[in-house]
Amino acid sequence: MARKTHSNKRIKKKKALPRGEFQARIESLTLEGRGVAHVDGKATFIGRALPGEAVRFVYRDQRRHFDLGDAVAVEQASPERVEPGCPHFHLCGGCAMQHLDHEAQVAHKQRALIDQLERIGRVTPEQLLEPLTGPIWAYRRMARLGVRYVRKKGRVLVGFREPGSPMIADIETCPVLDPRVGEKLPALSEMIAGLEARRDIPQIEVGCGDEHCALAFRHMVPLGEADRARLDAFADEHGFAVFLQSGGPETLVPLVEGGRDVYPSYRLEDFDVEIRFSPLDFAQVNADINRRMVRQALDWLGVEPGDRVLDLFAGLGNFTLPLARQAGTEGRVTAVEADEAMVERGARSASANGIDTTRHVVGNLFEPDASLGWMRESFDRVLLDPPRAGAEAMMPVIARMKPERLVYVSCHPGSLARDVRHLVHEHGWRLVAAGVMDMFPHTAHIESMAVLEPGR
Repeated sequence: MARKTHSNKRIKKKKALPRGEFQARIESLTLEGRGVAHVDGKATFIGRALPGEAVRFVYRDQRRHFDLGDAVAVEQASPERVEPGCPHFHLCGGCAMQHLDHEAQVAHKQRALIDQLERIGRVTPEQLLEPLTGPIWAYRRMARLGVRYVRKKGRVLVGFREPGSPMIADIETCPVLDPRVGEKLPALSEMIAGLEARRDIPQIEVGCGDEHCALAFRHMVPLGEADRARLDAFADEHGFAVFLQSGGPETLVPLVEGGRDVYPSYRLEDFDVEIRFSPLDFAQVNADINRRMVRQALDWLGVEPGDRVLDLFAGLGNFTLPLARQAGTEGRVTAVEADEAMVERGARSASANGIDTTRHVVGNLFEPDASLGWMRESFDRVLLDPPRAGAEAMMPVIARMKPERLVYVSCHPGSLARDVRHLVHEHGWRLVAAGVMDMFPHTAHIESMAVLEPGR
């Protein structure tokens, strides 16, 4: 029998955090909306603090190169500080910037975008686009709500996480959510508390369309008839479409076939298209900004009848279908998406809108396969709407296609700047324009649009 041996490696105990309150002067904001200070020469990122402010803070974490903290008192306030519009701001982690004037929020995001383009991309846009802004309350139509039965309280909490914590914040309303859901959190809590499976429902996916909202309940155990009946009565009372999800996304099913339980949808009136989606789908969270974003993207692309257009990371067709309308019956739009089920649904959505000039193909855009037919074609225009990771692998592919113009819709300025750097410095392209879109007011998320052309 082999002898057991013991490692000589010592297990380092995590150093205890400094106790008490400490003072700091805030110098700037991080991309995540935390105030930047230097305490004893070490970078310290402090939540709920603004540039120019003197604050007292407590430590939340200490790391090798920086520390994290949260402001507990403001001794000298910034003139841009405002009273948060949500009564739960200091408890809920859903929004990080409600204490900053909205115009200042947008200005911060625009500065952060330009900073990332200059530092990472080593490029400055020839034109700065005017920020796209819209409603700052009741704008959010997609969300994931956490659910937790708290035995000591004898009730169910429904909402977002507390800042820097896995705990569910105890809130009664959410003013950034679509009010059809944001004002119904107590009713949701009471209904779930009455379920036999109340301990086994960890989250609710929310998807609100133009006509109604859908709620997808994730459940870890099969639901009995009594629970299903209670959910159905709740849906009937509040006008929700209810779906059940017992496992992965493929397990999503309507609570009741037909009737109320239909997928929500939204219209893009400028292009006479309607797109159905499920609460588990990716859809832009801000309906007003989405409409304006699609309009701006197509205006900058300048698609003309007969153009060949490539839509990368096409999803359900948020850009594909308007592009097809613009390209006309003589044009062609190729929509590429990695998820096969999404590709099929995108094709069905085109058909439902009477569009037959689109081609929907499956493609891994993070590891592009040059043998695929569409990869060897040329296109007049390209629309790119990738996830946070960006689309670095597609930059040389797009350059080879030699489109007249590319519009890049980004949800992370760092990956956008990296990809733009490749096009500009390796392939001789120009960054014609760039600017932010206020898709997520009161949060630190930075959505932007960039317009690029091959160099002349």
